[in-house]
Amino acid sequence: MFTAAIHLPGAIDPERIDVLADTLAALVAGVAAGVVGDAVIVAAHPEDPEVATMAESTGAALVAQGRSPWGAAAGLARRPWMLCLEAGDVPAEGWIRVLDRFGATTTPEAVGRLRRPHAPLLERIAGRREALTGTRQVRAGDLVRVEALRAGLPLRARLPVRPLRGTLLRG
Repeated sequence: MFTAAIHLPGAIDPERIDVLADTLAALVAGVAAGVVGDAVIVAAHPEDPEVATMAESTGAALVAQGRSPWGAAAGLARRPWMLCLEAGDVPAEGWIRVLDRFGATTTPEAVGRLRRPHAPLLERIAGRREALTGTRQVRAGDLVRVEALRAGLPLRARLPVRPLRGTLLRG
């Protein structure tokens, strides 16, 4: 099972709350399938009442992003693996099967990476390079062991990146 970590960067406005809601709604199918066990919202402004209400109404934990959003989420994660998402990321059809297969077949040292075609060009290029050389950082779309994140970022060793067949779309 996975903890879903949803990063909500920047100032809060109604549009950002809508994209957060899109991401949380898309995860419901994963909860029903038993793949997503809990969620953590990592916000730049967790004191915002709309964000707090969204977290409370969905049962998600809420934490301030601090230095690293993924490290902050790992502190509250209750599952051994974490799915890292940006608010607005919506998994495309078949994502539950992809996560389930990854969790069942991977080694603890690997990082799984879902495609994010909407990510900025330089981030996509860096992601492709990391698929060859390994990574010491975590990006949105990654599936990573919580204990590696709790040990700190950047990761102590370059972890192999396993590109996955799943895709994250923009909500």
